[in-house]
Amino acid sequence: MLEREPAGRWIRRFLLEHVIAERNLSRNTQKSYRDTLTLLLPFVARKADRAIDRLALEDFTPETIRGFLNSLEQDRGSSVATRNQRLATVHAWARFVAEHLPEQVVWSSQVRAIPFKKAPRSVVDYLEKPEMDALLDAPDRGTPQGRRDYALLLTLYNSGSRASEIAQATIGDLDLGRCPSIRIQGKGNKTRLCPLWRKTIDVLTPLVAGRDSAEPVFLNRSRRPFTRFGILVLVKRYAARAVRQVPSLARKKVGVHTIRHTTAVHLLRAGVDINTIRAWLGHVSLNTTNIYAEVDLELKAKALAHCEPAGAKPPKRWREEPGVLAFLRTL
Repeated sequence: MLEREPAGRWIRRFLLEHVIAERNLSRNTQKSYRDTLTLLLPFVARKADRAIDRLALEDFTPETIRGFLNSLEQDRGSSVATRNQRLATVHAWARFVAEHLPEQVVWSSQVRAIPFKKAPRSVVDYLEKPEMDALLDAPDRGTPQGRRDYALLLTLYNSGSRASEIAQATIGDLDLGRCPSIRIQGKGNKTRLCPLWRKTIDVLTPLVAGRDSAEPVFLNRSRRPFTRFGILVLVKRYAARAVRQVPSLARKKVGVHTIRHTTAVHLLRAGVDINTIRAWLGHVSLNTTNIYAEVDLELKAKALAHCEPAGAKPPKRWREEPGVLAFLRTL
């Protein structure tokens, strides 16, 4: 009979050796892995009726892990996407253990056999041009804070960046010279350059003038770097203000990612090719960017439907054509 293998040892090794040393994953990914295990350990400890420091790999049974995943959805209200993200961390941990402990291959295989749950396809929420203009007009540019907030919103729209990417952008990441751009540190520590519009340059230049290149571009009222949450609160505050000008905004859940989607859709409508948009947003796969092309195609299809001549005879449905069925049966 195999000895009980302490789980804590392998969690430490997984985080320090695999996540940080071997993979050099981004700080946000490291936090995500850490948070998953922080939630998992107390749950398993309760089920096994043991102290957390006394847990063994054998306590992390597939049944217990499935219970943990169900608890995330039912008790914590996590989405299917979050559930799958947590499960991906557990899969990676089990794989790491099997690579170093051959005797745990069976346990690892059983854990990694837990399937991901199919998530409903989320609707891409974006702003129409008048709605985005209203959001940009919401800050009072007669005050220093309003000018900073306008610059932040415009930079989000220009770059299509995530909140964390803008929060960590420094003045040294800006090139306001002959080839104006902002260097964005994206997911997986991948860096991309995003061109800046003339209007964005005009509002960023006075904002960063005379400041050290190591400073974050955007500072809050306490002269400290914005956090992701702080940027989200700022966007929501101005969205609530912009509703007075464009009431349709009240029907939309406006956040930083909404502006990111807006950037992509507006670029696509402006004729920018999908591969350029992929690089602009920092997507690894073109499949991720293709959702915006699908959104645009749906809009064009609806527009064409409105242009259809009145009284046009609809085409016959294929199943009303016996010749087609007869042909298919011959194949």
